[in-house]
Amino acid sequence: MKALIHEKFGDGIMSAIDFTMDIDKVEDPKGDRVKITWNGKVLPYKSW
Repeated sequence: MKALIHEKFGDGIMSAIDFTMDIDKVEDPKGDRVKITWNGKVLPYKSW
């Protein structure tokens, strides 16, 4: 996950403070599935 965030947004992290997670059930003829959505603010690394 960290590598994908870096690839799409550059160097930084996803905030765990400003963060939501939703879990939904997706019905499927082959068997129900789980859909997980993470929504967090991207915080760029700062150099001091």
